[in-house]
Amino acid sequence: MSEQTRDFSEFYGYRFEDLSVGMSAAVGRTVTDADILMFAGVSGDTNPVHLDGELAGASMFGGRIAHGMLSASYISTVFGTKLPGPGCIYLAQTLKFKAPVKAGDTVVARVTVVELIPEKRRALFNTVCTVGSKVVLEGQAEILVPARD
Repeated sequence: MSEQTRDFSEFYGYRFEDLSVGMSAAVGRTVTDADILMFAGVSGDTNPVHLDGELAGASMFGGRIAHGMLSASYISTVFGTKLPGPGCIYLAQTLKFKAPVKAGDTVVARVTVVELIPEKRRALFNTVCTVGSKVVLEGQAEILVPARD
């Protein structure tokens, strides 16, 4: 009986050699109350500013807000599905939260290649999430990208 090796290459996104500085990709998601509740359940972050309308209404935000890490997770969505896409490995991320996101807001997460490090197959990206023209989150990420065989 011969052992077969399965070829997974069709499941991968861009390879390191396919990347260039300036490449960009984005996803958009409209945040719902259900998203906020599910994120609280999955993460265990039950801060009342996310879940208690009365308490959140008396806060500086004037109402419930989504978890900042929910918006940040959309950056991961771009990396894992679009650029570089499946097969990449998230190594590092910095985040600066600039404004709150509320249920009903559409968050656009965008990543842009800013530097390539060929000897390590690493790509550095600027990352930003916006609601309309307002930046709600920004940072930088380092991604390990598979090379061609």
